[in-house]
Amino acid sequence: MRVIFDPETDTLSIILRDVKIVESDEVKEGIIVDYGKDGKVVSIEILDASEQVSEPQGILYELKGKEKAIA
Repeated sequence: MRVIFDPETDTLSIILRDVKIVESDEVKEGIIVDYGKDGKVVSIEILDASEQVSEPQGILYELKGKEKAIA
C-alpha cells in the first residue's frame, strides 16, 4: 500500500494494489474510487485534500493496537 500527497494538485492517493484501473467512480464529490478488472478497489483519490484531511503531508499508521507516527 502506498499513500501519496501531491501538493501541486492538492490530491491524496491511497494505492491499495498495483494493478491496471479499468473503472472509476466519484462516490462523493471529490472522492474517487478506482477498480480493477476483478471489480475490487485499486485506489482511492481525494481531491482538494488540504481542505478535507487534517494533515495531508503526514500520516499516522496503526497496526492492531500499535501506533507509529510517520512524517
